[in-house]
Amino acid sequence: MKITILGCGTSTGVPVVGCKCNVCRSADLKNKRTRASALVMVNGLNILIDTPPDLHQQALANGLERVDAVIFTHDHADHIFGMDELRSFNFAQNGAIPIYASPKVMDRVKLLFDYIWNPGTPIGGGKPLLDAHPVSGEFEVAGVKITPIEIFHGSQAIWGFRIQDFAYLTDCSSIPDASRRLLSGLKLLVIGALRFRPHPTHFSINQALKEIEKLKPAHAILTHLSHSFDYQELNPKLPPHVELAYDGICLEI
Repeated sequence: MKITILGCGTSTGVPVVGCKCNVCRSADLKNKRTRASALVMVNGLNILIDTPPDLHQQALANGLERVDAVIFTHDHADHIFGMDELRSFNFAQNGAIPIYASPKVMDRVKLLFDYIWNPGTPIGGGKPLLDAHPVSGEFEVAGVKITPIEIFHGSQAIWGFRIQDFAYLTDCSSIPDASRRLLSGLKLLVIGALRFRPHPTHFSINQALKEIEKLKPAHAILTHLSHSFDYQELNPKLPPHVELAYDGICLEI
């Protein structure tokens, strides 16, 4: 399995518009963070996690030319507003793409992108061809088992995902005990860590590190990062099995 972090930034992206902090003015590409998403390559499939507004540039930057399925963590704008970019993959693949989400998130997606499913919508430049699959528990994509992991984003229950020995938990502020039990024996954990200070809907870096200590993955990557973190300053200070994500980082397990 190969995992590529296509984007590791928080909802504003980094640099933040109008910000003059050292990270936002940095020339280091590891401090340039598009909105959070990941690509899982397994069993010959390209499974995309979320469709952020930056999906177009992420696909170009990483040579992504095929998407076999999309799985959605939740319905916030920074995780779904690149939905229309899936059109390009439809054109290249000459077929529809299956998408998977909880029933609640799928209903929201169909409301916000109603033109996709409305047969009366004028075609114009085309619209994404998507096969919607609302799922309530564990499901399979072409034989690949995917386990949704309930986590909390403030008071909102959203999903992380486990695929074999890899788990992806973004936008997380707490993990229920029942979900923690589904996260044992991981070779790779990708988990959100927004900033140094506490936040009502995201783990701070210290909170994320404490969760990593509890879950004990072989390796952990911190994602959904704000402009609080300078990669070159912070990354060397992290525990040996933990590192900051950067856009385009690839890991194999």
